[in-house]
Amino acid sequence: MTISVIVTVKNEGEAIRPLLDSLTYQTLLPHEVVVSDGGSTDNTLDILREYQDYLPLKIVSAPDSNISQGRNIAIAAATGEIIAATDAGVVLAPRWVDEITRPIREGSADVVSGWFEPDPYTDFEVVMGATVLPAVADVEPETFLPSSRSIAFRKSAWEQVNGYPEWLDFCEDLLFDFELRAAYGSFPFAEKAVAYFRPRSTMRAYAKQYYLYARGDGKADLWRKRHFIRYVTYLIGLPFVLWRIAIGQKDGWVLLIGGWLAYCQRPYARLWHNTTGWNPPARLWAFGLVPLIRFVGDGAKMVGYMVGVVWRLRRSWADHRVDDVNQS
Repeated sequence: MTISVIVTVKNEGEAIRPLLDSLTYQTLLPHEVVVSDGGSTDNTLDILREYQDYLPLKIVSAPDSNISQGRNIAIAAATGEIIAATDAGVVLAPRWVDEITRPIREGSADVVSGWFEPDPYTDFEVVMGATVLPAVADVEPETFLPSSRSIAFRKSAWEQVNGYPEWLDFCEDLLFDFELRAAYGSFPFAEKAVAYFRPRSTMRAYAKQYYLYARGDGKADLWRKRHFIRYVTYLIGLPFVLWRIAIGQKDGWVLLIGGWLAYCQRPYARLWHNTTGWNPPARLWAFGLVPLIRFVGDGAKMVGYMVGVVWRLRRSWADHRVDDVNQS
């Protein structure tokens, strides 16, 4: 079966080289690599053309496209029976193409979940990765929804679910996963098909990332319960605990410390493993950073989700107005 790897890019510059290099080192080479360019104005296209001597690289121009549109354009241009999707800015394990497409090539699946792992460059990124990203041991394969930085599917499956939702700019891969799950059931989990990526290197970049993710949740009406619990915790639970502390009640401290440890338990466990060999002051700094990262991320999510909900309600209201005008 023929395999097409698809990627979307825009102004990636030199950052695209590690991905392209990792594609040249695959134990199973794809039949083509289709890159959808969203209108790069830097040297991205020049670098891509350099690699046409080493990879069966097809560049598709898609100016001003969002990531969903870019992926759909790349997949439509692909000739492979199997589509393996990834992102710019990642480095693929040498057996990624082989592992992520194997169940499809063997005829046992139509969709395969790959895996992703942080590839930190700094101490801050080590802490960031441990705080916000699950370990493979945390995954339940039957319910895991893959990121489109590491997923493979038959092109016919993409056609069956009408592709990525082009009206959505973030969290589009989750909606795509839901449609594939509804059509084909649970996916095999290829944990050795690893895409390595760099966590956000600053708190500001991290806050923006999770604001956009949550805005996508609000637009797509995803994870209502999860977001509701977050609002209740921060707007009702935390003020209540702080009030108990302010009036001198010891149970306030018990609730605050217990809640903090429960909320940070998994990140602390991952960080303990990831910082083996660090000196005590550096480890203490790392563990102190975890709750700050959690709080900043939660704040960004709370703002982003409400922005997304307002966008969805306005869109729904506009659609109703159009329907009313058409009916009249």
